[in-house]
Amino acid sequence: MTNLAATPRLGKGVKTSYDRTRDSHVVLFPEGVLVLNETAAAVVGLCDGHRTIADIAARLGERFDGVLPEDVADLVTRLAARRVVETDG
Repeated sequence: MTNLAATPRLGKGVKTSYDRTRDSHVVLFPEGVLVLNETAAAVVGLCDGHRTIADIAARLGERFDGVLPEDVADLVTRLAARRVVETDG
């Protein structure tokens, strides 16, 4: 799992968009397209290379119930495995 002090950012060539056809947020990356649910889209939107995972979780906790820093770290780890985000830790 990714360290809660890591500062994730979008990977090279990765772009976010809203796909009207799918009525969903998506991430476009060199290997494909990833359709995101609302919470995942919020996490990706906060991956700016400045906020830590703990900061992202705290911010999301203001908008969504039951946000755990460990869940955010797990999502970032899975996104990093797909090269959607990069982390410094």
